[in-house]
Amino acid sequence: MNKLSINSLSFLLSAETRNKIEHAFLLIAIVSFIIHLLLIGLVQFDIMAINKQSVLLQSPISAIYTPFSFILVYEVYLLIFYLPTSLTTYINKQYEIILLIIMRRLFKDLSNLKISADWFTIKYDLQFTYDIVTSLLLFYLIYVFYKESEKKQFTAEVSESNNARTIKYTQIKKTIASLLVPVVLILAIYSFVNWLLISISSVSRSGESFENINNVFFEQFFTLLVIVDVILLLVSFFYTDTFHTIVRNSAFIISTILIRISFNVEGYMNNLLVVIAIVFGLMILMVYNKFEARMSLVNAIGKQNA
Repeated sequence: MNKLSINSLSFLLSAETRNKIEHAFLLIAIVSFIIHLLLIGLVQFDIMAINKQSVLLQSPISAIYTPFSFILVYEVYLLIFYLPTSLTTYINKQYEIILLIIMRRLFKDLSNLKISADWFTIKYDLQFTYDIVTSLLLFYLIYVFYKESEKKQFTAEVSESNNARTIKYTQIKKTIASLLVPVVLILAIYSFVNWLLISISSVSRSGESFENINNVFFEQFFTLLVIVDVILLLVSFFYTDTFHTIVRNSAFIISTILIRISFNVEGYMNNLLVVIAIVFGLMILMVYNKFEARMSLVNAIGKQNA
């Protein structure tokens, strides 16, 4: 079983596989963009009989939505790729994904934008305002989170037993990550096929099937992440008993849950929940780093006095 897990890991999460997946998704993104543009052209010139009111078929700008979706799926793979190496990088990738989801939504907002004096009374114009402000704010918060996660705390020498426990915990995370790749792939295929079938069956309803397209796959994906985060938290109890680490890991779960809940609401509440989730995660990480710095100082003083 261990050998099988190691082989799966070397194949699914190796640097070589990552490069191949990156090139494949870039190629798919380019091809899908061209196909979407052609589809919009066929619909607009009445060559193809599809409802013109569909949100993703009204403007060439909305064609950017499709390649952006494939780039997002690649970001999901990167999230799994970094899971075994660093918990903070893994969480940061979650934040990057939700930011990209909102930015992808901006392309859909742009295709429905109506420049008028009634800007703050039109649904799509309001959503565009919420999304563009949220994107700027999240980009800055992610930058600060990245800086905080990059800080290196210099602690006293770790005992060999602790080293062994850390290696074992990392191996468990690698096994979980290797199992996640096929699970996420199956989930992505299922979500897309299910959405496609619903879309085909509701073509006559003025683009109704496109209403919650932002939630396709990612709503289920973040539910899966909550489960994974809880498993990681429970497993971590076997390898660490430090108060601030337990609080940090628990807080990251809460942050992920808040992001998951945001998919169930619309308008400014959706954006607000995402901002709160990332601010909460960032504040927890900042306090955690202060705990680490304090413990490093105490250990260093204790070593000098010994």
